[in-house]
Amino acid sequence: MKIRYALPAFAAAALLTLTGCVNNDSGTDTEAPAESGGSSVTVDEAAVALLPAEVKESGELLIGTDAEYPPNEYKDGDGNPVGWGVELATAVSEKLGLTPSWEILGFDSIIPRIQEGGLNMGSSSFTDTVERQKSVDFVNFLNAGSQWAAAPGSDVDPENACGLTIAVQATTVQDTDELPAKSKACTDAGEKAIEVLRFDGQPEVTQAVIDGRAAAFSADSPVTGDAVTKLDGQLELVGDLFDAAPYGFATQKDSDMTAAVQAALQSLMDDGTYLEILTSAGIESGALTEATINAGAN
Repeated sequence: MKIRYALPAFAAAALLTLTGCVNNDSGTDTEAPAESGGSSVTVDEAAVALLPAEVKESGELLIGTDAEYPPNEYKDGDGNPVGWGVELATAVSEKLGLTPSWEILGFDSIIPRIQEGGLNMGSSSFTDTVERQKSVDFVNFLNAGSQWAAAPGSDVDPENACGLTIAVQATTVQDTDELPAKSKACTDAGEKAIEVLRFDGQPEVTQAVIDGRAAAFSADSPVTGDAVTKLDGQLELVGDLFDAAPYGFATQKDSDMTAAVQAALQSLMDDGTYLEILTSAGIESGALTEATINAGAN
């Protein structure tokens, strides 16, 4: 999928009032129509000065997202990327005096696109891990963790899920790190392995639990909490939040882009815009006071 959307000042924020997650991929590049309206975000000249010359001259910040992970990043009814993660990345772009231009593509394609220079930044609920730091830098903006959800009244225990079918979005940290480790612990103890049911998008992951194809799902805590809240009575949290780690905007490793995004995010933190966005999304408990780089650890 390579669909490009140029979102003007906080258009993404306005779109947050829309609901639904649909896939309208056409295989073509599409420019969203420009809209008028004043932005509450002021340009930070110190951050702008850190931008690579070619990015500054282009006037655009090319951002990649998977848009299949509500409420962080997903699509509205017209296929446009929305969510609090989109809103925060848009604010970063505006601090840099740039227009955000969104490319929607598979989650596992974003980091390679950044490495090859096709994208300036990735905003797709990336958990900052040491392994991923080998490929890109992360400008950290939220403390999150993993959380399971299951049908109400289930006896699912994330610490004893041997033999169960657990749904997950493919290539997330839950898929690549958490569930393989849990499954290995099961087989090492002579128990049945965990059967991992993978999907490309979080809505399909959630649906698999609702219709009984999976006993539970594991996802980032903001995503799990949102699903439980919106699907009142159909899901409940099981177990505790675990593996707390920072989210980060992905940028080309050791680049001026990393420094510019860090400065822009810190400016948003300092002027209160950052906390307003997180509070509106109900995730302010994970807020940071400093825009760190590569704070994730094993």
